[in-house]
Amino acid sequence: MPRLKLTIAYVGTKYSGWQRQSHNGIELPTIQGIVENEISRICNTKIYLQGSGRTDAGVHADCQTTHCDIPENKISLNWQLALNTCLPHDIRIKNYAIVPSTFHAMFDVEKKSYTYSLWLNRQFVPPKLYPFTWPCGELNITKIDQAIPYLIGTHDFAFVQNQGTELKSTERTMYTILRSDYENQHTINPDNYELTLTFIANGFLKQMVRNLVGLLVACGKEKIIPQSIPDLMATKDRKKSPPTAPPQGLTMSQIWYK
Repeated sequence: MPRLKLTIAYVGTKYSGWQRQSHNGIELPTIQGIVENEISRICNTKIYLQGSGRTDAGVHADCQTTHCDIPENKISLNWQLALNTCLPHDIRIKNYAIVPSTFHAMFDVEKKSYTYSLWLNRQFVPPKLYPFTWPCGELNITKIDQAIPYLIGTHDFAFVQNQGTELKSTERTMYTILRSDYENQHTINPDNYELTLTFIANGFLKQMVRNLVGLLVACGKEKIIPQSIPDLMATKDRKKSPPTAPPQGLTMSQIWYK
């Protein structure tokens, strides 16, 4: 069967995450479930969608990449048009392609990036941004800049992994963490309080990015010192690290394939 690759963008606010799941026998609204149902309807057979990775409830994506195998007679269909016609407005097919049967949306990933949006003014958040940012309040950005280098490189990130997934290794390589130029943006537009952090790594553990954001915000609020990060990392104990950042500020922003 031909293999279809889809790149999906979505607003995760109303959904219980990417992965199909149920609670007390009732299926929850998920991105995978909704898209799978529409592809299955079009193909008139059950279709399973393999994603590049999971996103939590409330988390967004610009580039969730997936694959599935489709009947031969559907190979020439315009899948972007066919699916966007019937999908909810907050789930969109960004692009599609017929790819070799050896392509795998998860196992062929070389690296990924996630971007997290912080809003440094708790008194007012523009309504259009509210579902997509964490109004954490003022931060000492210098402390965040001091903390970031401790997280770059190959480390055991068990100290920022939430429970729920059994893995052979919790070691990952963080290539870079990019901080937006908050100072310049805020000078040009004093009403702009958005600070973004983009994490690029060869892979991520369960809620790793949200936990790293919680860690960096704790540094920015001077609740912990950046120099304590190596000791926290050495404990491999999630309970010793700061609380998890909320989901709405997080977006899966880019995926690179081998």
